Amino acid sequence: MVAEHVRNIIISTLQLDEETQFEEDTPLLGAIAEFDSMAIVTLLTTLEENFGFEVDDDEISADVFETFGSLVSFVENKI
Repeated sequence: MVAEHVRNIIISTLQLDEETQFEEDTPLLGAIAEFDSMAIVTLLTTLEENFGFEVDDDEISADVFETFGSLVSFVENKI
């Protein structure tokens, strides 16, 4: 399941508690202290490696990282 895999990648990248749960409307950008610009770069790279896609610079926007659901939708559209 894409959402579960994305969740695990976020937890690993941001070094969050393994029990952290995300709902579709869970805010990410601005809501999680560890979710800064460097974390976004690392997260994107890890998502690209794990799912086998590439992200162009013009595809990256705050909307993608607004909520867990928006990030999962972005990944699903890329694979």
